[in-house]
Amino acid sequence: MTTSVFAVVFGLLCLQCSMAKESPPKVQVYSRVPGEFGKANTLICHVSGFHPPEITIELLKDEKEMPGAKQTDLAFEENWHYHLSRHVRFTPSEDEKYACRVTHMGTSKTFIWEADM
Repeated sequence: MTTSVFAVVFGLLCLQCSMAKESPPKVQVYSRVPGEFGKANTLICHVSGFHPPEITIELLKDEKEMPGAKQTDLAFEENWHYHLSRHVRFTPSEDEKYACRVTHMGTSKTFIWEADM
């Protein structure tokens, strides 16, 4: 009985997912507090409104992936569009560039972080 219920629920979820249209992600790159060179902060990349859920988020420093980044669990809204965030601690430096690269449906785009100075 439990297996049957699981199969029905899974089938309904797959049916609803297949009815959702492909949507590119909306991307926001920001820091936890206003950026100040030389002061510890958190770089955040929030990605929302996308479908299907297969997506990769990379936080970059001078075009190289920053180690130690953490990611939230994938969450969805009632319209079957998803949202996700990735963040990492960093201390911004004036001579370094920080960005978020998002790859969705085989297309990669890079979004630059701008310090609030």
